[in-house]
Amino acid sequence: MADEAEDAILAYLKDNDEISNSAKFAQDFGFGHDEILNVIRRLHGFRFVDAQDIRRERWVLTEEGKTYAAVGSPEFQLFSAVPPEGIAREELQKKLDPAVYKIGCQQAIKNKWVEMAKTHVSRKVQHADDKVKNLLLRIQNDEAVNQEDIDALKRRKLIIQQVWKGNSVRKGPEYAPKRKRAATDLTRENLQRGDWKELEFKEYNFSAKGQPVEGGHLHPLLKVRRQVQTIFLNMGFEEMPTNNYVESSFWNFDALFQPQQHPARDSHDTFFLKVPSSTKMLPEDYVERVKEIHESGGYQSRGYGYDWKREEANKNLLRTHTTAVSSRMLYALAKKPFAPKKYYSIDRVFRNEAVDRTHLAEFHQIEGLICDRGLTLGDLIGVLHDFFSRLGMSKLRFKPAYNPYTEPSMEIFSYHEGFKKWVEVGNSGMFRPEMLLPMGLPEDVRVIAWGLSLERPTMILYGIDNIRDLFGPKVDLGLIKRNPICRLGL
Repeated sequence: MADEAEDAILAYLKDNDEISNSAKFAQDFGFGHDEILNVIRRLHGFRFVDAQDIRRERWVLTEEGKTYAAVGSPEFQLFSAVPPEGIAREELQKKLDPAVYKIGCQQAIKNKWVEMAKTHVSRKVQHADDKVKNLLLRIQNDEAVNQEDIDALKRRKLIIQQVWKGNSVRKGPEYAPKRKRAATDLTRENLQRGDWKELEFKEYNFSAKGQPVEGGHLHPLLKVRRQVQTIFLNMGFEEMPTNNYVESSFWNFDALFQPQQHPARDSHDTFFLKVPSSTKMLPEDYVERVKEIHESGGYQSRGYGYDWKREEANKNLLRTHTTAVSSRMLYALAKKPFAPKKYYSIDRVFRNEAVDRTHLAEFHQIEGLICDRGLTLGDLIGVLHDFFSRLGMSKLRFKPAYNPYTEPSMEIFSYHEGFKKWVEVGNSGMFRPEMLLPMGLPEDVRVIAWGLSLERPTMILYGIDNIRDLFGPKVDLGLIKRNPICRLGL
């Protein structure tokens, strides 16, 4: 049918200057209007014809409007159902459809056609004209209706505006009474028959878009994570194994010299496991040394002076920080002849926090640590300047802070050019001797460490102001597909 429609258009233009209305042409020649429009677009693309768009707006009846045009408006139906002597209200309701009765009452009273008493309905006029039906019939017949009546019918949702689109068509610069079909492929049969010499081949469209490639997309967190990972690797760090989300309270808290009465160890802040509720695999000699440093002190420390409980240390939990992994790595390092190490980790941690636009019950922590002899606070500040400058944060400030397992401790602030203010970006410090020496590390060995969340820099980089839009069940998959490449520090 498309070829027939194309032949009909080209043949008509051979003897006529213009097709003024594509809809009338389709009707006259027995084609569908959509089919004719598609053929016109194709011929216009080949420059066989020049097509101009035609746009016309007209009012058409809704389904409700069509009903009223056929049987009359609700107000006229109600008026017609009221005899000259009047009728009981209950009887009138029985004679009409509930929707017709409801609308008819409102409009008939508004038109002052009827009087509605408590139990009786009577006519106020003896004759009424169904203006609504007459207007609907005029619109149906494409007759002119004034704007005031149009507005009234539109408010009652009896008419809607319909946009009609079509084309007018003239001969184009490449017009011919018959279009020779251009070949899209050179086939084996063309070569065998020799007809390739007479073939006209379709020109390549180098601007045409190819088929969209369906594939996976990286989450913004993974992009930023990869960039941070590259920075650590370039600085000579090696990654710690962080594949265990479940950790014992011993490695998560006690080994870090965090007292058992600390508020962070309450169920209000930490997710404790019901099954298995406790661990049975702890190095007993190390546990005894940790217990002693908590209860009585040592290494020039007074400790905390309380009764340390093994059952509290045995409790299993979802790790609240990746420093639990750091404590395991340092303990393993202490069991061998000492060698300096640089470790890093980027993985998920869990906190029993109220969820809001800046907090989630699970997030990702970035952590780095350096273990070597004779390290000082100056070394920590120098490493922090190096690390954060690679993240694109060259202006840093440090503020004294408190952490149970680091002394001295510092909060890290960076000046944000977009916000025009100093923003906290992380925490840092030197691990306490009460943590390191019970492990068996040499006395002159120091460990400097720092940590920050992965979500905060990602939100700043991608302009996201609600963390739930970045991570969790409410993430828009469109964000994953559209987010740009991540380039930290550029």
